[in-house]
Amino acid sequence: MTGFADLGYARVDTDREARQGLPEVVYAPGKQPAEITGIVTELLARSTGPVLVTRLDADAAAQVGVPGGSYHETARLLVWRPAPPRPFRVCIATAGTADWPVAAEAEAVCTAIGLTTHVVRDVGVAGLHRLLAVREELAGADAVIVVAGMEGALASAVGGLVACPVVAVPTSTGYGAALDGVTALLAMLASCAAGLTVVNIDSGFGAAMAAHRLAHTAAGRR
Repeated sequence: MTGFADLGYARVDTDREARQGLPEVVYAPGKQPAEITGIVTELLARSTGPVLVTRLDADAAAQVGVPGGSYHETARLLVWRPAPPRPFRVCIATAGTADWPVAAEAEAVCTAIGLTTHVVRDVGVAGLHRLLAVREELAGADAVIVVAGMEGALASAVGGLVACPVVAVPTSTGYGAALDGVTALLAMLASCAAGLTVVNIDSGFGAAMAAHRLAHTAAGRR
């Protein structure tokens, strides 16, 4: 057993599900629809869990020749065999409406892999009372994903309110000095709310995977 399938243009990691609880996820940019079709076909044949293709536009999704997939346009996510819900609860909080596309990716991925999700929109610190109004919803989660651009302050505010793990996603939302998300990224990394997990700019997918690792590890220890 090599642990991968060599398709010539890709070496599909067929052991990923055994190691991490999910099959390999396909990143669409740079791949032709025929290549995505081949990889997805292999993953469906060699695994039992959900198969995901991320960052896929609608035109390319329509050209992927594998039946049974469900496409989420805002999240740019194509899914086969979504997992049944697990009891691990993820609250996804956005600072502003403009952050929604990134949060939509996090929500769609979490849902596809079986995490129970709840979304709280538009609770940025420019109106702190909006955040305090949903404090109980945040505190009741097993993990919170915070999606924020501008100066990224929402992650610190949430990190100070809840005891559960907080995964912060900086977004490229903001005017000039926001530097396409770099300002929010650095602010989240420098947060005084100790223990934040910070993922890459605009990576709703990365945040969902962080939540999955938390849920997968917790389930394995029960």
